[in-house]
Amino acid sequence: MQELMLIAASGLAREVLAVIRGSDQYRVVGFLDDSSIIQGRLVGGVTVLGTIEDAALYNYTQFLVCVGSGTARQQIVQRLALQGITRERFATVLDPGVRVPPGFTVGHGSILLSNVVLTADVTVGTHVVAMPQVTLTHDNVVEDFATIAAGVTLGGGVHIGRAAYLGMASSVRQGVRVGDEATLGMGAVLLQDLPPGETWAGVPAAPIRLPVNDNQQEQPA
Repeated sequence: MQELMLIAASGLAREVLAVIRGSDQYRVVGFLDDSSIIQGRLVGGVTVLGTIEDAALYNYTQFLVCVGSGTARQQIVQRLALQGITRERFATVLDPGVRVPPGFTVGHGSILLSNVVLTADVTVGTHVVAMPQVTLTHDNVVEDFATIAAGVTLGGGVHIGRAAYLGMASSVRQGVRVGDEATLGMGAVLLQDLPPGETWAGVPAAPIRLPVNDNQQEQPA
């Protein structure tokens, strides 16, 4: 059984632990987390063994980054790369009930939790997180470090950009593209392309406009 080290003692990590304990694929040996408060403590019955900078000490383990934010996962993976930890050292964890049909792609470091559905010709990149009850339909592409929260539904041919975040119970119309590092709010219904880096919410989804600072004047559209 392959040994696995979880990066970040988070809520997501405890969900991953629940998945792993229902299978015989990995044995979790510990957590690495930068919080000084939890060093040496048990989280979900597993010990926090050190910080992320200690990863290079574990030569024979696989790693899994359990952080909800895609941009934060990306930063941690970059830190690990500086320690010589290559993409092949990252585990892929799928709930036992998730069916990945032949020919589908799920990248290294990705996490698919319970009742995630993949229908036809779906591509999931590296270090993607799909929470419970996510539905990925035909020809969906989910790029690296994207996060898809619980209950999200994607229509056919949707493209989710790198490190994008889709909030709980949101949905995306077929053929629509969500840009890199964009955010779609909880319960939103996206009917058109969401540009990179923007945050949209509502039904139908529209850009969220931040309040104008007292020292600034609102710029004309």
